[in-house]
Amino acid sequence: MKIVTYNVNGIKARLPRLIEYLTEQQPDVVCLQELKSADEGFPENEIREAGYGAVWHGQKGFNGVAILAKGADPVERRRGLDGEDEDEHSRYIEAEVNGVVVASIYLPNGNPVPGPKFDYKLRWIERLSRHALDLLAEEKPVVLAGDYNVIPNDDDVFSVRAMADDALMQPESRDGYRALVAQGWTDALRTCFPGGGIWTFWDYQAGAWQRDAGFRIDHLLLSPLAADRLTGAAVDKDYRGREKASDHAPTWVSLRG
Repeated sequence: MKIVTYNVNGIKARLPRLIEYLTEQQPDVVCLQELKSADEGFPENEIREAGYGAVWHGQKGFNGVAILAKGADPVERRRGLDGEDEDEHSRYIEAEVNGVVVASIYLPNGNPVPGPKFDYKLRWIERLSRHALDLLAEEKPVVLAGDYNVIPNDDDVFSVRAMADDALMQPESRDGYRALVAQGWTDALRTCFPGGGIWTFWDYQAGAWQRDAGFRIDHLLLSPLAADRLTGAAVDKDYRGREKASDHAPTWVSLRG
């Protein structure tokens, strides 16, 4: 079972690349982030024609998350997180596919630091962590997949100095991510590449792709029952280099059975 997280950076602009990826790779589940589209603008027909059912939680112009399943309709379990009733950002959707609970997560960027956006980021991580504990208590195979906007370790970035002042690398951001993982989650990509140096994002600016100046912010966290089925994880890096590609590359985990 191949489960992918893919920040498409605008589903309308990137639809040809998405359909191309679905057709060529045939993943079982794809968690999308940054749809930048209201619910009614989601390209359900095109995705169904590619062989995938979908649930989505859109927002006009920014944010937005979705879960696609090959040959099936994901069974939605939740959209949004508890803790801030006034929070209208579309950043979390959760569904069950073939016995596996999958969440698509678009964690806030948090820049500039300090400021209200960074404070919101930290509160959001705490809200996610509270819900993650509830998911662990269910004792099911769970995959928390998404763009976490956190660079967990120094070897997850091309240059520590270049990103030192960014919200993605602040100690509070890292502490929040590590506290989440410490609940009992397995960072799939880290497990398969313990030495780091694996990027999932390359900025459009300053020739970042051409220089391979990237970093790892797209993560797949596995509950114990999912981690027991882990057979591999990697980044489909080549898709970042295609014409009019997203600035993120599809990142995936493979589970046995």
